[in-house]
Amino acid sequence: MSSEKFESLEDDLTAIIDDIKLKLERKIPHYVGEEKKSAVRQVERKLEDAHLILQEMESEAKIAPVSYRTQMLGKIRNYRSDVEGMTRTLKKGSGGGGRSSDNFGFDREDRIEASQRSKLLQGHQSLTRTSESIARSQQIAAETDQIGVEIIDELGQQRETLVRTRERLSDTDANLGKSRKILKGMARRLMTNKMILAVIILFEVGILGGLVYWKFFS
Repeated sequence: MSSEKFESLEDDLTAIIDDIKLKLERKIPHYVGEEKKSAVRQVERKLEDAHLILQEMESEAKIAPVSYRTQMLGKIRNYRSDVEGMTRTLKKGSGGGGRSSDNFGFDREDRIEASQRSKLLQGHQSLTRTSESIARSQQIAAETDQIGVEIIDELGQQRETLVRTRERLSDTDANLGKSRKILKGMARRLMTNKMILAVIILFEVGILGGLVYWKFFS
């Protein structure tokens, strides 16, 4: 079984059921008067405790993994059937509601105690629902936290990618800067070569003109 709490509750419930069966089968049938009433009250309290434990076991089963949940719920159904059967047996064995009028004070005390235990049971049910709601909220918070961690990891990976891309762009920009310097140097050398070539051409034209003048006009 996946829940230690469920197993502990099951042990407590089994002990209560065994005690109730013992009282129903061996003690209450042989008691009379006040002794029987006291035993009946004890069994009623035990039955209410059994119902409370069954509710706690249901709460544990609802949050258990699916592979264990079916088995847990099956056990709970069997235990609830046993408890309901013992409740019917108690009502038959205690004579139902046919108490005499001289026990009115005792009946009133029982009604007050039953009312208090009913309120306690309602409070326990409300607490159980609150616990289930808190458990669901914690589960949602855990899932949200997991999603947040995954998003942070993904953002971290994207940041690393952007950093690498920026480094590549910086290297590319540096290479482009070097290329521009090389192109500027080549342009300067080209202009210098053009100027030198122009001077050479002009010098040769001057020489050629001098030779023509010397040969034909001197």
